[in-house]
Amino acid sequence: MQKYISILRGINVGSAKKILMADLKALYESLEFTNVHTYIQSGNVAFSSDSTANLTTPIQTAIMTKYGFDVPIIVLKETELTAIVHNNPFIASVEDTTKLHVTFLGTLPNEIASAKVQTLSFAPDVFQIINRAVYLHCPIAYGHTKLSNSFFEKQLNVSATTRNWKTVLALMELNG
Repeated sequence: MQKYISILRGINVGSAKKILMADLKALYESLEFTNVHTYIQSGNVAFSSDSTANLTTPIQTAIMTKYGFDVPIIVLKETELTAIVHNNPFIASVEDTTKLHVTFLGTLPNEIASAKVQTLSFAPDVFQIINRAVYLHCPIAYGHTKLSNSFFEKQLNVSATTRNWKTVLALMELNG
């Protein structure tokens, strides 16, 4: 059995796209995933599956069927999440890890687009793209940065969703 993490974007924010975590867990179990665990209300799910196929599509389809709305979903293998945690270029130089975030990318970005966006500066905020992760250090606050999901989606032409460093570490533990 392969372990996975899925990260749903935009659920339980405001009054739209509400999904109780107990219901989300049941939905994943109905897809024959095992060892299903959720973390906080923002749509983080750890699970196991024998399938090596694309798992994003069946999850999105099940959510659309049950709830009637589309939810962008990024699925990572446990090994991918572990690599993301270990490759954080800012962890050694930042004292306050509450200012660290990871924007997870749905697919590997085009090299030309990635190189172009990495020439941009948004000081004091800094970022670095490594594979399917954008590492962010926002010394003021993530809520004040221009380096949002929408920014990276537009610049890299990929889907994206962001989690703070505490959540990233919790997801790794959840799947461990």
